[in-house]
Amino acid sequence: MSPLLRRFTACILLLFPLSLVAQKEGTVQLTYGKQRLNDSLVLLSIKAAVKPGVKIYQLQKSAEDALYSEITFDSASSAYVKDSLVSKGNLMSEEDVSLEAETSFFLDSVEWQIPVRIKASDSVVLKGSVRYMYKSGDAFLNGEDSFSFFIQRETQGPSGAGQVGSVDESAGDIQNQSLWWIFIAAFGGGLLALLTPCVYSMIPVTVSFFTKRSTTRKQGIRNALVYAASIVIIFTLLGFLVTFAFGPAALNNLATNWIANLVFFVLFLVFGISFLGAFEINLPASWMNKSDARSGSTSFMGIFFMALTLVLVSFSCTGPIIGNLLVLAAKGSYLGPLIGMLGFSIALALPFALFAFFPSKLNILGKAGGWLNAVKVTLGFLELALALKFLSNADLVKGWRFLDREVFLSLWIVIFLLLGTYLLGKLKLHHDDELPKNDFGLPYLSVTRLFFAIASFSFTVYMIPGLWGAPLKAIGAFLPPLGTQDFIMTGVPQKQAVSSGNISETSTDLPHPQKYYDRMRIYEPEVVTSYGMTTYFDYAEALDIARKLKKPLMIDFTGINCVNCRKMEAEVWSDPEVMKRLKEDFVIVSLYVDVHDIDLQEQEQYYSKALNKKVTTLGDKNADLQVTTYLANSQPYYFFLDGDEKRIIRDGYGYDPDIKKFIALLDEAKIGYDQWKKGK
Repeated sequence: MSPLLRRFTACILLLFPLSLVAQKEGTVQLTYGKQRLNDSLVLLSIKAAVKPGVKIYQLQKSAEDALYSEITFDSASSAYVKDSLVSKGNLMSEEDVSLEAETSFFLDSVEWQIPVRIKASDSVVLKGSVRYMYKSGDAFLNGEDSFSFFIQRETQGPSGAGQVGSVDESAGDIQNQSLWWIFIAAFGGGLLALLTPCVYSMIPVTVSFFTKRSTTRKQGIRNALVYAASIVIIFTLLGFLVTFAFGPAALNNLATNWIANLVFFVLFLVFGISFLGAFEINLPASWMNKSDARSGSTSFMGIFFMALTLVLVSFSCTGPIIGNLLVLAAKGSYLGPLIGMLGFSIALALPFALFAFFPSKLNILGKAGGWLNAVKVTLGFLELALALKFLSNADLVKGWRFLDREVFLSLWIVIFLLLGTYLLGKLKLHHDDELPKNDFGLPYLSVTRLFFAIASFSFTVYMIPGLWGAPLKAIGAFLPPLGTQDFIMTGVPQKQAVSSGNISETSTDLPHPQKYYDRMRIYEPEVVTSYGMTTYFDYAEALDIARKLKKPLMIDFTGINCVNCRKMEAEVWSDPEVMKRLKEDFVIVSLYVDVHDIDLQEQEQYYSKALNKKVTTLGDKNADLQVTTYLANSQPYYFFLDGDEKRIIRDGYGYDPDIKKFIALLDEAKIGYDQWKKGK
């Protein structure tokens, strides 16, 4: 057969009916990968795995090849491909009877490697397609797939391989950050618990017991260490029981469930009132008696029960802190309570171990006096303030609107004003002592209490302008949205009321959002309303506008009660360079996953396997989209899409208040979108 005839036959085979290709769907599986080799070279890989007995043909080597596969890049990407492609696999050759020509093919699989010259300091999106021919039985078939490699700039040297389209692994990093935050917060809670009267007074008594009643100093240190370890074990076991009882899914749902938030509100309120001295929270006396009786043993088990006795006796002081900690830790993963109790117990056990090594330093503790009760009362005021946050969460989810922003601020202003007054000694509660006397027999205020009073009064003054609409950036993450405030003195730029049907590619003003806007506008964060931003609440509406304006779509998975979301918006979005990019270069859709008072129309409802329930609300719809399509379930989480609804940047971006890093992310997304437009 002549070369011309062979090429004609190959063309006919390449144009084989698509119905036959569809019948063989799954015969060839393509996977993609990338690996930076050095500061200027990245290795792309395309692996084609075929079923047994199937032959996939080699890349074209010469014009004489009749059957071949090919990899092509678009015009913008081909400039980076400097070297020849390499094929790795079981290459074989045979004479094809039907073509009367020798063909080269692979069995089992083939990996095509493409070296590309890209500097480590550059971010580039490479797009192209792979077209392959294969033979299954006596049938010649062909297939085609498009690919997109995002080569991200390196900040810490060459990175490992990353597979395009694989599961988003950045969620694990965010989860790890969350667990570290829980540990640190819990450790701080343990340090606070040490300053409560129940625990503080037990430190010298307990350490003296081990150091004076042990036969040797070594034995005393050993027993004290066992005692400290027992405290850690008891509290960590408590965290395990909480995890076991509720499970990871239930713990994650606590953050947005309005009933759970009401329960937390009551819990914080009761604990706060207890710390203020209205009553004591105590466990049954029989529990303490039984543990105290068993602590008389000289064995390690006896020391364990001594630690259990401390835990039970000090519960009236540590219980509120532990309860609050478990509430906060429950918003993390299933490891949250476990990690939280570990951090809390380490802080609580630390002084018992340290003073056992250095018993002579016990005198630095000072006398347990009225100042310990002052610490406890201060914690009580803070408990009340935090209780209002949970009540606000439930109020926002249900849309009751009885704890709007100005009401919330008014209550916080009063609480911290009273706290400052108390710290000055002008307000006395049930267990308070008189202020200490100076050399002249007059009551005086310690410098420490004075500074804490100054801090409380300063915070009160800071919040007052918020009653008239001031942004209060430092605490914006904890306040209800600015949209819930009825009176705002500051001017707020109005959104452009442009019909979505009259959009040109050169438009600079985004059209006014339509779907869900009337219900959702009260949840818009302060940074959106104050800076004249336009964000959408419906994915389809935002995607349509992004396509018409030819701008990348930024998906913002967020929540009404998401504190980290508000922090990102207040600390990062408000930066002038970030704001400029967000307003000029992107269309933003804010998908709230915890809005459950907006029902979907009946034809929009469906069953979600990921959520294991029927999707009936806007929040469920957004949560299902995040889990099933983007393989993430934490907020905030940002993704960037081109006009084909494909990710411009493979990995999502979670909570990270690094402004420079976020600017780099936006720039990379813009570059990737521009590359996509050139290839269209």
